[in-house]
Amino acid sequence: MKKWKSSLLGLMMFGAATSSFAAPTEMDKVVTIVNDGVILQSDIDAMLKTVRLNAADQNQALPDTTVLTEQVKEKLIIEALQIQQAEQFGIRIDDNKLDQAIQQMLQQQKMTLPQLRQKLAASGISYSMFREQMRRDITASEARTIQVRRRINILPQEVDALAEQLNKQNLQGVQYNVSHIQIRVDDDADKATREEAEQQAKSLVKQLNQGADFANMAYTYSKGPKALQGGKWGWMRQEEMPTIFADQIKAHGKGAIIGPFRSGIGYHIIKINDTKGLETVSVTEVKARHILVKTSVILSDEAAKRQLEQARQAIMAGDRSFADAAQALSADPGSAANGGELGWHTPDIYVPEFKDKVETISKGVISEPFKTVHGWHIVEVMDRRNVDRTDAAVKNRAYQILFSRKFNEEAQAWLQELRAGAYIEQLDSNTADQGGANGQG
Repeated sequence: MKKWKSSLLGLMMFGAATSSFAAPTEMDKVVTIVNDGVILQSDIDAMLKTVRLNAADQNQALPDTTVLTEQVKEKLIIEALQIQQAEQFGIRIDDNKLDQAIQQMLQQQKMTLPQLRQKLAASGISYSMFREQMRRDITASEARTIQVRRRINILPQEVDALAEQLNKQNLQGVQYNVSHIQIRVDDDADKATREEAEQQAKSLVKQLNQGADFANMAYTYSKGPKALQGGKWGWMRQEEMPTIFADQIKAHGKGAIIGPFRSGIGYHIIKINDTKGLETVSVTEVKARHILVKTSVILSDEAAKRQLEQARQAIMAGDRSFADAAQALSADPGSAANGGELGWHTPDIYVPEFKDKVETISKGVISEPFKTVHGWHIVEVMDRRNVDRTDAAVKNRAYQILFSRKFNEEAQAWLQELRAGAYIEQLDSNTADQGGANGQG
């Protein structure tokens, strides 16, 4: 659902009434035919009123009535076309979704519902009309989003290039406190020696990620220039570092273990002990394992829950291992073959009930049986770790920038195509537009 950032009256402007919701009066008349729908004079009058109220609220001057009316007509045509698309897609905004959008808007506007009702009443707008106008705005927005998303293609190279630019901007003036381990490999070393050095470097990284002391590892294994200082290089800006450091650090944040990576003199591991002037992103990952039992016509909820309770008791009593129970019982084939292990993930990837369990139970504790949309589970958190996600966050920001840029471009193109392919007849000027004209009458 879109975020409601516009002003209250601005929202009203975007959601002016169409014929589906307008209440015809004795003086009402059809002004414009849009494919198989119509725009009424009351629709235009309602939007004109809202635009004028909004302009007055912002001390904004408006053009003369003729020009403003043409702008309002065009806005209503575009909105009607999008709502017609939504009907084709089967998009329906129910009351719950509408209430959520209104509540979100109220929070952003720092208003209460009674205050909203009072403000609407003072402007001569009923709350029920406001709800339906907002429903149409959301409906049009969702139809537009569905169609425009299909037209957007973002290449990985585009994301990487923009992320690199963002990193350069973000890293200006940033200082890093780094430590370093070098596993030396002589130029004339044979293949076996090189492979042994690589495996040693990978083993050290694994131990470091499990909490081993970096300085102790540097004293013990490093052949680098700072080995006798525990590998510590101290504070440096990127431009002051050895090139092999600067090329690898990029947007990594505090606590990141980088490597192993190779140079002409061997394999290297870097740790960022601290940063100055860098906004970092850190997330908690959970390593969990579970057993899933699905209900069926022959296995009731109660039976599935009881089966897991018995398995849990046997595991806790030491009569059965978690891995054996998972392989025998779990209906999740991907994890069952691996003893129920799900690997390292952030809890957000799981369904709400499962996410809640892995976030709240203690390490090493096997949960009571609980139900999700997938079935009944027991889960154990094997470990937790904090992981630097600064680089991923920068790439995500780059993707969002590219998406927003392309969405705006493609949305305009799609709306123009939609407008050009529509049958539009302006009854007040007896002109019709079908497939290509601008429809301004």
